[in-house]
Amino acid sequence: MRFGRFSLTGLLGAALQVLLIELLIKRLRLPAATATAIAVEAVVLHNFVWHERFTWRDCGGSGLRETALRLCQFHFSNGLVSIAGNTLLVHYLVGRGLTPRLAALAAIAACSPLNFLAADRWVYRDSARSVASRFRSCSRERSASARQAPPSTKFVFSSRSHKPDMSGCGVSRMSQGAPSRNA
Repeated sequence: MRFGRFSLTGLLGAALQVLLIELLIKRLRLPAATATAIAVEAVVLHNFVWHERFTWRDCGGSGLRETALRLCQFHFSNGLVSIAGNTLLVHYLVGRGLTPRLAALAAIAACSPLNFLAADRWVYRDSARSVASRFRSCSRERSASARQAPPSTKFVFSSRSHKPDMSGCGVSRMSQGAPSRNA
């Protein structure tokens, strides 16, 4: 499931990257390697936003500090793999007679598995563990609340989205003895 979402985001990024490379080569007359480096940087930022909102939406912390840390990790891992891998492969493949478009697609395909592993195992790993531990904690709190609270337990929703607030474990603060934010 997650790799499917990663791949969908990657397809959008690949289309954007190829389009940007073509525009930078044809309009600005940049060399293929330079155009690739610029396009890849734009796509790394594009993909980060989509991974935060779509691929790993259940793993991201909501704070600016956590997001900035993940962006740095994403740039260090996926950005480094993508910029170095794509630039070197495109330069090599274009030098061997491939068109910049085909060279870019081959480079994207070659870098994609490494990028997924880096994001899944490093950038979002701690966030995923945090979600899992919060889920376990919430399950325990819900069972304890269910024994004490009436069946009309209200859920607390975060002001940022319309999803249950995991820090409150989705259990009404009223049932825990404190007023609910949405009461």
